[in-house]
Amino acid sequence: MTNLSIKLPGLHLKNPVMPASGTFGFGDVPAANKFDLNELGALVLKTTTPQARLGNPQPQIAVLESGVLNSVGLTNPGVSKVVSEKIPAVRQKYPNLPIIASVGGGSKSDYVQVAKELSASGLVDALELNFSCPNVARGGMTFGVHPELVEQLTTAIKQVVEVPIYVKLTPNVTSITEIARAAEAGGADGLSLINTVMGLRINLETRKPFLGNNIGGLSGSGIKPLALYQVHQVYQATKLPIIGMGGIASAEDVVEFMLAGASAVAVGSAHFHDDLACPHIIQKLPALLNKLGVSDINDLVGQAQFN
Repeated sequence: MTNLSIKLPGLHLKNPVMPASGTFGFGDVPAANKFDLNELGALVLKTTTPQARLGNPQPQIAVLESGVLNSVGLTNPGVSKVVSEKIPAVRQKYPNLPIIASVGGGSKSDYVQVAKELSASGLVDALELNFSCPNVARGGMTFGVHPELVEQLTTAIKQVVEVPIYVKLTPNVTSITEIARAAEAGGADGLSLINTVMGLRINLETRKPFLGNNIGGLSGSGIKPLALYQVHQVYQATKLPIIGMGGIASAEDVVEFMLAGASAVAVGSAHFHDDLACPHIIQKLPALLNKLGVSDINDLVGQAQFN
């Protein structure tokens, strides 16, 4: 019997697969109603901010040959409604499913407020801190590119929450390991990486960018080699467990990320081609592990043999 279960801080997962933040909304998008979410290792919710956000100008998404460019802009109904309506609805339907809420904001106080309210709800098992939001106080540069800010913010949030926190790392930095160590120093319980890579596509006919917001975050198969590289770098640089993401679309991709150092994975852009990407990947894992002679999926973590 192959063991697929994973234990992470605050999370007991029956398998290592979860949808990436934003993919399944708050468990209320059409794709989330096409299968029993109890099949997942966990559910990661859409990023929540203090007030409701409408998001960026349309079009917000461009599906490309090797991935997806998006500038959705953290559309959400605000933390009060998320805590009073959105999370209770999904929790009532799935009382035993591990749920990770995602925290966003434009200032330090925003993050602390949202994290505190989500934790105090008693309805989520862990928080993912989305430090890829624009920092209003620093001219729009994202929080996640400043090591000292990452450490300060992680520390501040850790002091007001009762659940483990996973810091989501942006790849748009000079040294992702420096940011990872800052999160670890701030008291993070785990890390998730990588967030999207900033990108641009231009329509030749109109000479305008594909996206209403001009630039956006690139995800999907095109960023997988970068994601694997950065996951391995961070695995070597910290002692924190990693939720890996960036172009995962198959059981083979899951194993590859775990060999690089991830303890679990999140699937995002694959859902543009297959609403059932997560259960399909989960269903194929036992046979693949059996073929590779692996009886416990945890034995894969960080076991890549480098030349």
